[in-house]
Amino acid sequence: MGTTQLETVPEPKYWHLKTVLSEALDSEFTVGEILPNERDLAARYGVARATLRQALEQLELEGRLQRRRGVGTTVAPPRVGVDVGTERHVWPGADDDAWQPVDCAPAVPPAAVAAALESGSAEVYTVRRSRMSHGRPVATELLWIAASSVPDLTAIDAPSGPARARAVLRELQRLELEGQDRAVELGSARADDARELDRLPGSPVLVVTTRFFAGGRTAALSVATYRADTCRLTFGDSPDVEIHHDPEQRAS
Repeated sequence: MGTTQLETVPEPKYWHLKTVLSEALDSEFTVGEILPNERDLAARYGVARATLRQALEQLELEGRLQRRRGVGTTVAPPRVGVDVGTERHVWPGADDDAWQPVDCAPAVPPAAVAAALESGSAEVYTVRRSRMSHGRPVATELLWIAASSVPDLTAIDAPSGPARARAVLRELQRLELEGQDRAVELGSARADDARELDRLPGSPVLVVTTRFFAGGRTAALSVATYRADTCRLTFGDSPDVEIHHDPEQRAS
C-alpha cells in the first residue's frame, strides 16, 4: 500500500489566498478598517467567491479578521497578551485596569472550588469581571473569594453590582499575598461564557486558573476564560513583542 508524500500534495488554493491576504492585511490595511466586499475581493485576486470565503473564514479563525453584523469584515486588532510566566504576583484588581468589575454576590461554590478554598458548604463571594480590547469582549472571569479573606466586608453598603465587586477586591488587597500559581488549558466556550464573549457555544477558549495564597492557604481562586482567537500566551515581562504573521519573518 503506497503512501502520499506531503511535499507532492499541492497547496489548496484557498490556503495560498489566505497567505496573500494576510500579507495584504499587514501592508495595506489598518486595524478596524473594513475590507472590500466579497465580489470585489474575488475579482481582485482572480478567485471564485467560494475560495475567497474559505480564506476569509480561516483568517477569522486565526484572529486576523472579525465579522461584525451590520458593519462587514474588519481588520482585527492585535491579540491580547495573557501573561502566564511572570514572577510578579499581585492581587486581582491591584494592577489590572484592563479588567472591569461586573458584579459580586455570595454563592455556594462548585465542589472543587470549595475544596480549594476550604470553605466546606459555606457561601463565598463570587466576583465577575470582564475584559475588553478595541471595543470587543476578549475575556470573562469568575473570582471566588473565601469569606474569611474579607471579614470586614459586612460594613460596606453596596449590596451588589460593580461597586460591591470593587469593594471586595479592595478588601482582598489588605491581605499579604504570599504567592500564586497558574494553569492554562484549551477548552470550549460554555453557553454563558459564549454569550459574554460574543462567540458561539463550543468556540475555542483559553482557560486560565489562578490560585492566590495568603495566611498559608488559598484565599482566592480565579477562572478566566479568553477568546482563543483574540489572545496569545506570553512568558516573561515583554508582552508587547510584535509577532509577524509571515512565518519567514522573525519576531522583533
